[in-house]
Amino acid sequence: MPIRAGADRSWYPVDRRWLPDANLQIVTIHLVIKHVGFMISRKSMLKVLAGVPLLGAVACTGSAVTTERRGQGSERDLFRELDITPVINCRGTLTYLSGSLMLPEVVEAINSTSTEFANLNDVQDKVGARIAELLKCEAAMVTAGAASAMTLGTAACITGTDSDKIRDLPNLPGEPPEVIMQDTHRFGYDHAVRNAGVKIVEVNGPEEMERSINERTVMALYYNAASRSSISREEFVRIGKRHNVPTFNDAAADVPPVENLFKFIEMGFDLVTFSGGKAIRGPQSAGLLYGRKDLIEAAKLNHSPNGNTIGRGMKVNKEEMFGMYVALDAYLKKDHDREWREWEDRCRTIAASAETVPTVQGEIHVHPGPANHFPGLRLSWDQNRVGISPREVVQTLSEGAPPILATGNDDTLNIAVIMLKPDQVDVVARRVKEVLEQRA
Repeated sequence: MPIRAGADRSWYPVDRRWLPDANLQIVTIHLVIKHVGFMISRKSMLKVLAGVPLLGAVACTGSAVTTERRGQGSERDLFRELDITPVINCRGTLTYLSGSLMLPEVVEAINSTSTEFANLNDVQDKVGARIAELLKCEAAMVTAGAASAMTLGTAACITGTDSDKIRDLPNLPGEPPEVIMQDTHRFGYDHAVRNAGVKIVEVNGPEEMERSINERTVMALYYNAASRSSISREEFVRIGKRHNVPTFNDAAADVPPVENLFKFIEMGFDLVTFSGGKAIRGPQSAGLLYGRKDLIEAAKLNHSPNGNTIGRGMKVNKEEMFGMYVALDAYLKKDHDREWREWEDRCRTIAASAETVPTVQGEIHVHPGPANHFPGLRLSWDQNRVGISPREVVQTLSEGAPPILATGNDDTLNIAVIMLKPDQVDVVARRVKEVLEQRA
């Protein structure tokens, strides 16, 4: 698993461009003293500084500058300041729980690119080109999450590069454009498609899909995580290509496995989206839209920073673009088999602790996917011997300090482990055992 950075924040690299010579010398001496290992009091430090040319008059001021730079952002606890309680996430990559925690290298990418200005179009183009190389597709862009990608992808299929249509969305004259979906694929997030002013046409089976395509059909949307499908992905793509209708696969939460990032483009879908802030562990407010180059270019025209567009409010800053690129690069290089084993080990650790309570049994359960396909822990027990239900355990855990958020039903307590920080595994194990023991 990625290891949280533990860098020493008490000193900073010096950039001569930003420090006057006097302050540069102060900081330099501070670095020398710190890293050579001298032990020196503030009073003695000032005596030393007073003997250095140019520094006698500014020794006290320079010292204050160094302290100020050292402390910026490092001591302020915004959770405490705003009375927000951090929680331990045993529910998974849920948006309302912040999705996932960004990798340290993603945070570094965001910080390191936040100090300069750049043309957003240039950043989007070049980051997108590099992402397209990683994903082995024609083109890509960073969006404000997968829902934004769905709106922009739909808009691209409607407008192409037509500036009048781009300006008029979602209120084009005449009958509304139509998007085909299987009736079993309707879901809450198809609102992101309807934002573009389209009519959803529900179909059941390949024949009905064929019959439903007409001159107003602009796109066919496949919800990749649907539990039931009357049309396979392969047949869906074939019908779309036969009628020159772009096909779009919404696979927002569908890694792992990592192969899914490539699978649907290889299958022939024209557009694919994934969330950036789930298992990929990029910025929570970022996502990926990739596929056909002409459609990606049209999506960019419908997007910020362009004004008077449907995507103007779906702004993605340059830091998120860089961060999303770094997150994807890191995800593709990761040892996924090792990560999977670590998730299973977390399940075993928590289960071993809970199973010391009479009748408690643990089982590693792998969600069948395609969304949220990873191992988690299921705990069950004889509720006549341990007099508490899984739902009550969930409630008790959520009221503890720190709050632990899990899920449960009448029969099992379900613990997702993939979003736990390493030092939280033992905390969860101990608290679950304590809650069960109290009623045993």
